Amino acid sequence: MRIISVTAAIFAVSTTYVNAFSAVSKVAVSRDAIRSKSSLCMSDEAQDPDRKEPIIDKAPTEEGSHEELMYCLGVNLARQLGDIRPLVENGEELTYVAKGLLDTVVGRLSEEGQLNLLQSRKVDLNNMITERANNIRKNIERAGESMLETMSTTEGVETLASEVRLHILEHGEKGTRPSAASVVKVHYHGTLPDGTVFDSSLGQEEPLSLAVGQLIPGFKEGVLKMHEGDTAMIGIPSDLAYGEEGSLDGRVPGGAAIFFKVQLLEVVSAGIGGGPELLGADGKKLKKNGGSGLLGVDGKPL
Repeated sequence: MRIISVTAAIFAVSTTYVNAFSAVSKVAVSRDAIRSKSSLCMSDEAQDPDRKEPIIDKAPTEEGSHEELMYCLGVNLARQLGDIRPLVENGEELTYVAKGLLDTVVGRLSEEGQLNLLQSRKVDLNNMITERANNIRKNIERAGESMLETMSTTEGVETLASEVRLHILEHGEKGTRPSAASVVKVHYHGTLPDGTVFDSSLGQEEPLSLAVGQLIPGFKEGVLKMHEGDTAMIGIPSDLAYGEEGSLDGRVPGGAAIFFKVQLLEVVSAGIGGGPELLGADGKKLKKNGGSGLLGVDGKPL
């Protein structure tokens, strides 16, 4: 528990980046705005864009009841379907999407009716989905560019030749700097431009051990500029992150710039066999008698 609490404190995002996230999120899809219109009730109150539906943390049914089990089934099916909210623009649209889902699930719309509808509106449906997906992508790309530009104009941020942004937020004791062949222990927190968390080691009892050579290019470049003990914010353009296709699990959409807050805890080893070198704070190769406490690929002290 101590490790988790200390790490959480270290990874609290600075005011500079909170403000930047708030600014760029205005051009991204706002989950709260969509959520505020998501009631299936057609009353004027439900369609009020300024009204937000409360978020609940448990099923609105009696614990252990059959009703809770059925509610659980609905949650399970919805999670398999995925988040459709970015494809709808207002509460009225979402109401009809939900009605189409319900009528199909319970069989109110016949099989013939389903097929006829899909056939007659196939072109329109495909065009709408493509157009809205493209708009979402453009918003994400603009948000990422804006965030990277904000980083560039922030004091202390270094823009590398590749356009990766690096901001050392907390300096260590100028310890070991990793090489491309190193294995490192880190804690990290990865977000999209609007602040959505897509990956994080927070909450894990132990830091992650990562092979630097296997990191995505932008993350790798940033880590190679850090020293053991440093905490940094790394801004990564899309082409050095997950590119046009996005991540395989879908958590990072195509074209998205991504941002990592990274704490480099330890350079564990030189990692990959042959002649890898570990560098000290002066940029020179560490010597075996240097007392670094690091292990080589053979498991022996360097």
